[in-house]
Amino acid sequence: MQSLIFKEPKANYFILPLAVIAAVATGWLTVKVGIALPFVLVGMVTVLAFTAAVFIEPKVGVITYIVYCFVITFILRNSPVALPIGPLMDGLLLLSCVAVAFNRFKYQWSNLRNDHFLLAFVWFLINLIEIVNPAGASMIGWLQEMRFTSLNWLLIALLSAVLFTQKKDLDLFIKIVLGLSMLATLYGMKQLYIGLTEGEQRWLDEGADLTHIVFGKLRVFSLFTDAGQFGASQAHLGLVALVLALGPFKWWKKIALGVTSAILLYGMLISGTRGALFALVVGVFVALFLSKQTKTLIVGCALALGSLYILKYTTIGNSYSYHIVRLRTALDPEDISLNVRFNNQQKLKKYLADLPFGGGVGVSGMNGTTYNSDKFLSTIPPDSYWVKVWVMYGVVGLTIWFGIIMYILGKCSGIIWHLKDPKLRVKLIALTAGTAGVFACSYGNEVINGIPTAMIVYISWSFVFLAPKLDSKN
Repeated sequence: MQSLIFKEPKANYFILPLAVIAAVATGWLTVKVGIALPFVLVGMVTVLAFTAAVFIEPKVGVITYIVYCFVITFILRNSPVALPIGPLMDGLLLLSCVAVAFNRFKYQWSNLRNDHFLLAFVWFLINLIEIVNPAGASMIGWLQEMRFTSLNWLLIALLSAVLFTQKKDLDLFIKIVLGLSMLATLYGMKQLYIGLTEGEQRWLDEGADLTHIVFGKLRVFSLFTDAGQFGASQAHLGLVALVLALGPFKWWKKIALGVTSAILLYGMLISGTRGALFALVVGVFVALFLSKQTKTLIVGCALALGSLYILKYTTIGNSYSYHIVRLRTALDPEDISLNVRFNNQQKLKKYLADLPFGGGVGVSGMNGTTYNSDKFLSTIPPDSYWVKVWVMYGVVGLTIWFGIIMYILGKCSGIIWHLKDPKLRVKLIALTAGTAGVFACSYGNEVINGIPTAMIVYISWSFVFLAPKLDSKN
């Protein structure tokens, strides 16, 4: 016993000297390098701890990615210094993939045998082939663009199929995206009624005011890249919450979801995004169709058409809100901005007549102006993700992409049609209707390729394709 008492302190003799040496070294380096050193060290420890957590449970990485997609633009816009945090999105997905491979024996890789993952892989291959597009777009522009158009889609489809395999994963996903969307609307209300941060005002002053200050009124953009993305996302998730509110759940959940839907749809309204209206219209019709209830379908269609009639042929609400006035212009075929888009499409049609495979990935949109400014196609704003796909991939690529999306939506509808679990069914109806709405309103804006909408759409599809297995579980 006596020997044990004296052995343990000997083992600890090195701890105090090492701690003193570490403290002295940190203090000396701080003097030499600067006050940032302690923060760098804390950051390194945090990164190591997070990496360890992801390797223990890869879901941590994907959930962090979901949250990060909502806040990344806010961080970038308000950071006092330029931080290379954009690639962190890809880093989170790749780290999660490495962690999954490290724990590969824990997962059912057979879940990857589904059409969603296969089609995401096909689209990724098409993007790889686009490297040799004879139009000669910039390689850096290609790399920056394909990260969002195909790489993230493929990695999300893989991780979702392997990691999100239970009903509780579906519930957690819905809670996270609805909760963060609520936060986004509340922050948008802060922008509208209280004011902008210094970083947000600087962003407007650098040129964004041209599209975000209309007749002296702010188009709210909240945590998102722009008002178009914010409004479409709120319409998307507002529809999801509305469908869930009508599901077979407890009364207090119905009320909570109804309130959530109302708040999110208000977020859509203050964004001034007119195209978001079509996300609602298409999404509502898809949800009503998948409900398989004839009376609900008839009543719902009547209400939807009645609402469109009021917007189109009356002035109800104009005196109360400028945002309602702006929303009405979405149904005006003589709208100036709409006709500008049509004129741009005619210019593109002539130029692309001899480019069946398009001008190359990254030649249009932000990456076009940044990395392909010498190309004619970069000078014409696409104003639509459908048009952007046409410009980058040509009529051949547009046909393939359009076919892929339509097949996925059709397959999702077929899967939902045969589900027996009523709660699971209504959750997946909500997600599928939301993605259909996003696809439709992407004709007016680059929505389905933006964050966080793209992430939500891809994970939603993964859950629907897994549904037959979830349907057989309690």
